[in-house]
Amino acid sequence: MAGKCFCWQLDILELENNMRVVLVTLLLSILLVQPVWSEEAAQVGGPDFTGITVLDLQTAQRIALEENPGIAAARSRFEQARARVRQAAAAWWPGIDLNGQSRRTRRSDIAYESARKFTLPGQSTDRNIESSTASLQATWVLFDGFFRSFLQDQMEFGKQSFAAARRDVQRRLVSAVAESFLNAQLTQTKVKIAAADKKFYEKQVVDAKNRFEAGAGAWGDVLNFRVQLNSALTRLMLEKRQFEAAKYGLAALLGVPDATFPDELRLAELDQNQVTTDPEEDVQELINEALAARPDLSRLSLQVEEAKAATGKAKASFWPKVQVAGALNGANQDGYRLDEDYFGNYIALNVAWNLFSGGADRAKLFEARQKKREVVYTLADLRNTVVSEVRQYIALLAAAREQVRLQRDSVSLVEENRKLAQNEYEAGASSLVRLNEAQRDLTTTYSRLAQALVSYQLARQRLLAATGKNLVSFADVISSREQPVTDEE
Repeated sequence: MAGKCFCWQLDILELENNMRVVLVTLLLSILLVQPVWSEEAAQVGGPDFTGITVLDLQTAQRIALEENPGIAAARSRFEQARARVRQAAAAWWPGIDLNGQSRRTRRSDIAYESARKFTLPGQSTDRNIESSTASLQATWVLFDGFFRSFLQDQMEFGKQSFAAARRDVQRRLVSAVAESFLNAQLTQTKVKIAAADKKFYEKQVVDAKNRFEAGAGAWGDVLNFRVQLNSALTRLMLEKRQFEAAKYGLAALLGVPDATFPDELRLAELDQNQVTTDPEEDVQELINEALAARPDLSRLSLQVEEAKAATGKAKASFWPKVQVAGALNGANQDGYRLDEDYFGNYIALNVAWNLFSGGADRAKLFEARQKKREVVYTLADLRNTVVSEVRQYIALLAAAREQVRLQRDSVSLVEENRKLAQNEYEAGASSLVRLNEAQRDLTTTYSRLAQALVSYQLARQRLLAATGKNLVSFADVISSREQPVTDEE
């Protein structure tokens, strides 16, 4: 280092003053940064429902993909994997370290007297001793049994696996929102059915009282209709509570703070006229699509490759490790000044080869191979599960389609039957029992039709999720959320 000089000629009091300034600065920095941390923690908000008065299924799924905290957590896991890839790549570069020390030692009275009496030639007898050291060290691994190569492959496959896992979280979330939304729609429809049942019996109570007061009816009919009215009120109250609970669950999936929707927001009504005549599904084609598109299958396939890389990494311990090292060292035991006269250097080629470790290396390799076998078998099991799910949901969709057709036919029949029973009762041609029975059949059939419609939509949503196609409609949301996070974030 010709012409280069490291000079430490600082008074010790000035050093102490500078340290005080540094400590005060650090303390102020912590106090100033703390509100920023608090602000970051408070940035977890919720969806903006401005302009939305009626919430439909697709809008709910889109909001969930944008606002659900689980999606943000999955993204953070993916970013961690990206950082691990960069860490693995850093192993190919040399490591460079700079160290320095400036030291002032004050001897105790006893040590000072001993030094004056028993000092050797060339040793300092001063009470205060100044010394300085500085070093620049570099190491570079030239060969490590391909450990770095396999490590980088492992981290890269791990990153891709986390990307697939993130997409699988999105797939499951969209499916969960569909389940929650449709169940909420069902309970909302049941509230309307219970309200109509209550309204019917309220009218019957009034009519029965009028007939009794006119001497054309029995008091027992009034009592019977009041009992039926109380039952209808109970059902209405229970359905309202069920609807309220369903909305809480849906709001949580959408990332709504406190799991509470705005008062002005309401769910879209269940479509009673939904077309259920889907084209015939090609079972094998859907199975092939599922095996190609399901992100959980992609995740396990990537984990197989990751396990293969881990096996190669475990073999690296059977090879020698070769690295080159060098350093530039300087030391002055009699002052702070360091110039080229105080510096020396060295360069070395180091070879290390572990010949015996008690079988630990072989055990690590065996463990890595078994891990790969585990993932391979897990992947095979999941493939069987996916095929089973596709076949099950195709069968359930066909059953739900037929159920909707039958319940629609039944609704027409019970509506006509209730009308006949009401006319006959009012004409005195039939008993109160038949009217109550007809009304119960009507209410039950309405509920069954709503259940059939929801079952049909659920079967469609489950089949889309099973084939991995339920994210196709949200490609724009997903792509906007896949932008890499910067180090500043």
